[in-house]
Amino acid sequence: MKKGQVCEGIVERVDFPGKGIVRAGEERAVVKMCLPGQKVRFSVNKVRKGKAEGRLLEVIEASPLEIGSPCSHFGLCGGCTYLSLPYEEQLKIKEAQVKRLLDGVLEGRQGEWVYEGIKGSPAAYEYRNKMEFSFGDEYKDGPLALGMHRRGSFYDLVTVEDCRIVDGDYRLILKTTQEYFAERKISFFHRMTHVGYLRHLLVRKASKTGEILVALVTSSRCPEGVDEAELINGFRDHLLALRTEIAADGQGDRKQAENGSCGSVQGEFAGILHIVNDSVADVVQSDRTDILYGKDYFYEELLGLRFKISVFSFFQTNSYSAEVLYRTAREYACDLRGDVSEGHDGDNVGSGKRPILFDLYSGTGTITQLMAPVAEKVIGVEIVEEAVEAARKSAKENGLDNCEFIAGDVLKVLDEVEEKPDLIILDPPRDGIHPKALPKIIAYGVERIVYISCKPTSLVRDLEVFLAGGYQVEKAVAVDQFPWTTGVETVVKLIRKSMDDMADM
Repeated sequence: MKKGQVCEGIVERVDFPGKGIVRAGEERAVVKMCLPGQKVRFSVNKVRKGKAEGRLLEVIEASPLEIGSPCSHFGLCGGCTYLSLPYEEQLKIKEAQVKRLLDGVLEGRQGEWVYEGIKGSPAAYEYRNKMEFSFGDEYKDGPLALGMHRRGSFYDLVTVEDCRIVDGDYRLILKTTQEYFAERKISFFHRMTHVGYLRHLLVRKASKTGEILVALVTSSRCPEGVDEAELINGFRDHLLALRTEIAADGQGDRKQAENGSCGSVQGEFAGILHIVNDSVADVVQSDRTDILYGKDYFYEELLGLRFKISVFSFFQTNSYSAEVLYRTAREYACDLRGDVSEGHDGDNVGSGKRPILFDLYSGTGTITQLMAPVAEKVIGVEIVEEAVEAARKSAKENGLDNCEFIAGDVLKVLDEVEEKPDLIILDPPRDGIHPKALPKIIAYGVERIVYISCKPTSLVRDLEVFLAGGYQVEKAVAVDQFPWTTGVETVVKLIRKSMDDMADM
């Protein structure tokens, strides 16, 4: 293949994260945004060391696996990749992607290990508990849009009022907000000129309690001639008019909102906020936050514990699958060596000494708290101070007195903490563990390490170091935390090699 050449071929498989391997005659190229079995036309835009990369031009023939999409925006919105496939086929793709990556690093490097396949999400649709929508236009100088970026575009947006990975409350809030500001001809914040008012709409909803938190993000430059207080308060009132009104007989009959909307929210508004952000970067942050209604947080429940969630709190975006993920991590941590029994519900402890656990990259302390009942002490380390403060508060509210949370970089904190762990749990960000932190983690010499990864390519890079440092993979499993997208979580249990195994190296 040569650069600039236009080719046709069949997609043989899709590697993580969404890299289609396309066979064109005797040659192959990597082409993104395609599905296994599709016949595609692509242009070659890069050839390096005999490996070609192409840009998708057209899907000539659909894959025999495709059954159609339940979302009218599929193919336009950049959010979902596998939505036209049956859920079981999407799981097979992700299961195979993780297995190929793990095989690539483990084959010839260690003995037998167990791959437990993939665990699907209990909810394949309407699973997200957080969305960040952007204001913009669907095309240059077009009408106001509010939604997700158009596939392959940094500027154009799609108002995703038919999105299937969120429930009806998100769709109704999105539609109501877009219509409210469009009718008043309020400008959006232009990413290039940094002029305009409307920036983002954040919506969070607790999957278990149904509480809703909405935050409108604007610049401080309200359009000339517009009364900002009246505008913002009107936005709040439009949302509150969507609330369900329960009939006096208690049967739950629905009444239409007085503003003529086509429906009512199923959940309950915990808070409505106005966030002012004058950063020139296209990021969601707060220079000032005003509470328009209620409070600036709600509570979510996970495996019997309660967690306080604010607008900017880190929390797994799929609460249903998060329970699967964290239950798996707890089982991987507690099924070996007798210091903790195999009854992984947190209240059964073996006869041995309870272990000291390190939860590195602990976020808001979810795993730390879930492990607390089976540990003497759990130490969580997280660089984001707001997340650490939230973790401390929720641990106190959950009645857990053996959790300690340290705010700081794992790389530096490990040099300062005095305790020595019996077990380490790792849940790093997408880029994995800092290369200089890996030797410090290995130097503790713990018998087992549980590694939770949201990016398997980063995971296998770090596994190379663990293998060289005297560890081997005992088992691994993929967890579909993000149905229909290219994302997939992986949980790996590492055990320290025996002296005999070390001698054979």
